[in-house]
Amino acid sequence: MTEPLRVALAGIGTVGAGVIRLIDANRELIARRAGRAIEIVAVSARDRGKDRGVDIARFDWIDDSTALARHSRADVVVELVGGADGPALALARATLEAGKSFVTANKAMIAHHGLELAGAAEAAGTALKFEAAVAGGIPVIKGLREGAAANEIARVYGILNGTCNFILSKMEAEGRDFADVLGEAQRLGFAEADPTFDIDGVDAAHKLSILASLAFGTKPAFGDVATSGVRHVLAADIAEAAALGYRIRLLGIAESNAAGLFQRVHPHLVPLDHPLAHVSGSLNAVVAEGNFVGRLFFQGAGAGDGPTASAVVADLIDIARGEFGPPYAMPADSLLAQPGADTGDRRGRAYVRFTVADKVGVLAEIAAAMRDAGVSIESLMQRGAMADGSVLVAIVTHEGPERCVAQALEKLRGSPSLIGQPLWMHILDS
Repeated sequence: MTEPLRVALAGIGTVGAGVIRLIDANRELIARRAGRAIEIVAVSARDRGKDRGVDIARFDWIDDSTALARHSRADVVVELVGGADGPALALARATLEAGKSFVTANKAMIAHHGLELAGAAEAAGTALKFEAAVAGGIPVIKGLREGAAANEIARVYGILNGTCNFILSKMEAEGRDFADVLGEAQRLGFAEADPTFDIDGVDAAHKLSILASLAFGTKPAFGDVATSGVRHVLAADIAEAAALGYRIRLLGIAESNAAGLFQRVHPHLVPLDHPLAHVSGSLNAVVAEGNFVGRLFFQGAGAGDGPTASAVVADLIDIARGEFGPPYAMPADSLLAQPGADTGDRRGRAYVRFTVADKVGVLAEIAAAMRDAGVSIESLMQRGAMADGSVLVAIVTHEGPERCVAQALEKLRGSPSLIGQPLWMHILDS
């Protein structure tokens, strides 16, 4: 009889408890699909006495999570601790050094240290799996690494953060402002007490850098992701976008071409005829464009105990089957070090919103700055005075180089007519 795959689990929070429940609930089905049983033999967490809704007394308790790498009965270690460095990274290094397979849902660690860990796994002849690190239960990493492996990918992009998508969808449906909806998201558990990583785009940037490496065969380059979030989007922007035939979504977009590797997380106006415009709530979605397969669209739950646990256990099933392979679809030492692309040369249309003082000459000042920078204005909208007496002015540009819009905004920097910083959002092509 084939021996079971024995698992040591670090971190028994929401996802860790979900992994235990999933293996318990689908034990026979998992064994049939994996070709052998998958059993948890040891666990580690900060608080041994915490009630997690699952029975952990049947497992060996290890106080020091790094010691799981040396557990005599464990074949594979699952890390659900989180954090780019610290205990998570120490455990990853120790596990691979011990010649054991490693599974993680830790996008920050993979974004920062994935290349190092992939090299270590390949040298040890063992597995490094991180399906759950991007888009929760959506099998987008497997889809890129295996399903689309024969294709040259031109672009990969999508909605990579459920918190931001929940907030924007709520603002859209109910006409509420950002701060109000963020508070609700925190009460419902869609947003952390400190939501900075989510709403400022860092979480999505971690995921995008992983997808870009898989899609293009390039070394992970998280530091090159141009990142901005959604905290400055107003209900008025949502309404303006709707009137123009768009919905606002926080998108991560990556492209690789002769100009270099382009990676950006930024709020976009998405046309209503694009499938991403209809991804609402806390869902995630990823689009990949292959030269033979065409457009691939992945959508599903991007977080939560069930979806994330599903991705973790799917990785364990692959390991049980002996399906290792290079973590980035090709050997780590063959990944290309591609320079970052100059975004100023990118062409597209833009939405730029200004909050201005209600006085004569403001529109002329904005229009002159756009003209002098070579920006062609398609439409200009001015809305009535707000409660504080300010006025919103929104411009949609014709297609042109991004450098020109940046130059126009620089010309307006420090103008006494402007209240706060303008909001610049790109318009996604269909």
